Amino acid sequence: MNIESKHLKISILLTALLVICTIALMSCKKKPEPAAPEETKEISVAAVQQKICPVMAGPIDKDIYTDYKGKRVYFCCQACKIEFEKTPEEYVSRLPQFTE
Repeated sequence: MNIESKHLKISILLTALLVICTIALMSCKKKPEPAAPEETKEISVAAVQQKICPVMAGPIDKDIYTDYKGKRVYFCCQACKIEFEKTPEEYVSRLPQFTE
């Protein structure tokens, strides 16, 4: 075996080792999942839980809402939203998102 043949074999082995190490290192890197903002999480949970208007006890309309103390509150109509905003503490006990 001549010198050139030995150098070629060593070069091939070193290249293979470098490729294997690179693949191993790349597979170890985990990409973190982006975290949802806390406000979004809280509001989506409230939307799932609340089904009844706190003022008139009718079914909610998801287009009519207000945010109170960081939580979304839904109503059956605009009149109920206005009434709630006048004295919200009067209705909070009727809301599942505030009983936790």
